[in-house]
Amino acid sequence: EMATLRGRGLALAFLASLLLAAVPSMASSDDFLQCVRDKIAGELVYTQCSSSFAGVLVNYIKNAKFVNTTAKPLCIVTPTDASHVQAAIRCGRGHGVRLRVRSGGHDYEGLSYRSARQEVFGLLDLAALRAVSVDEAASTAWVESGATIGELYYAVAKNNPRLAFPSGECPTIGVGGHFSGGGIGMMMRKYGLSIDRVVDAKLVNANGDLLDRAGMGEDLFWAIRGGGGGNFGVVLSWKVQLVPVPATVTVFNIAKTLEQGAIDILTKWQDVAPALPSELTITVMVTGQQAVFRALYLGECGSLASTMRDRFPELNMTSADCQPMTWLQSAALSFFSFTNSKPVEDVLLPRPASPTTFSKGKSDYVRRAIPKAVWKEIYASWFTMKGAGVIVLEPHGGFMCGVPEDATPYPHRRGVLYVIQYIAYWMSADGGPAATSWLDGFYGFMAHHVTKHPREAYVNFRDLDIGQNALEDDFGAAENARFWGQRYFLSNYEKLAKVKAAVDPTNYFRNEQSIPPMANQPRE
Repeated sequence: EMATLRGRGLALAFLASLLLAAVPSMASSDDFLQCVRDKIAGELVYTQCSSSFAGVLVNYIKNAKFVNTTAKPLCIVTPTDASHVQAAIRCGRGHGVRLRVRSGGHDYEGLSYRSARQEVFGLLDLAALRAVSVDEAASTAWVESGATIGELYYAVAKNNPRLAFPSGECPTIGVGGHFSGGGIGMMMRKYGLSIDRVVDAKLVNANGDLLDRAGMGEDLFWAIRGGGGGNFGVVLSWKVQLVPVPATVTVFNIAKTLEQGAIDILTKWQDVAPALPSELTITVMVTGQQAVFRALYLGECGSLASTMRDRFPELNMTSADCQPMTWLQSAALSFFSFTNSKPVEDVLLPRPASPTTFSKGKSDYVRRAIPKAVWKEIYASWFTMKGAGVIVLEPHGGFMCGVPEDATPYPHRRGVLYVIQYIAYWMSADGGPAATSWLDGFYGFMAHHVTKHPREAYVNFRDLDIGQNALEDDFGAAENARFWGQRYFLSNYEKLAKVKAAVDPTNYFRNEQSIPPMANQPRE
């Protein structure tokens, strides 16, 4: 049962506890480091004085603009066991040093390993906790948070090529962060988000206790499945329900220029794609003066071509466009080109080194199709501009329509046509102004054509521009965060803030866009 804070006395106690969690002194920082050294093997702890510190920090940074990060951690702890995580949290709590937690490093704002402001913190890097254990008989798997989704896909399919898991499209994404925010992907129309298939988890809470689903209770289990990373504790591993896939799936990748009717086809796609059979997902990448339609069909070419003739003839897809392959091979296709010429192992298993690309992302949801005239303006004005990036449109519908908004913290279900991911990118530091100017301007233009009141956003495409927590905690923090929190979670924000108050009332797990605990107002 969810705990609540009652009465003026408890409210004052809440305020006092927040003050105790304030920025630590130099002495407490030293005490924290000594505590960590005493309780965790030295080879698993990297301080700023360590020659390996910079390499370990950068190793899983996926965005070059965060390499020279604003505030670096006091130390990096690389646990190989739950007890190391428990010890780090207890040291942090005992000496007033917060921890941030990184699994794969894809965090769009880097908040899993950096602070956007000057703040003293430690980093838990879960990269060594990467085991995947498949129970073929039960069609389940336990996957640790430091594994990548590529490693998960590979382990599942190598165990049984007729089993799979619905998750994201970039193999280097860390399981921990991806699941924490929901986990959209190419099979969500058939099987839902990643979190819709999570059946258990192991978490270390703010007290350093190791809990499974039964131990944490259903409210906290609900919150960690889509409520965003870095909020409620450290999820060490997840038990997932695997899903069946056919021996052969079919993909296609069809690019259409404006001269080939891209605008008409894209306009039609908005209503067609969410209503197609759930076995078929067609995403769109808008870039330059073309639209690229990429599909995954859980079936064979003949039935795909027939469905496309009946439901989406405008694309003029034929059997010549079919690319049959295994599901695992489809999971290894490039996010940007939707092609692959390498062995699946060379795509799904490597963990790339230092990043070379700078990027910034945003997101929107569309519930009413954008008119053709607007798409014409988008192509003419925004995709001819210096610094123009790409947008990726991913349809909902199918399974997603049947899940109630409050079943998980991810609320963007029934009525959503598709989610938009905006990506601005540049290859050197001096390219940033043009790219971010394009992104900000285009995002502002799109306000008239996407969801409103609130303008919905996807927490895994995290965007600090929509709002941040105040530098210091205060009694009204949860109310102040409501503006951006409801954009990510709609009406589920309220429950998330109450769960936070029950499980982490001192707001130990905190960052610039974490969910603050909601205390009951004092009663007169």
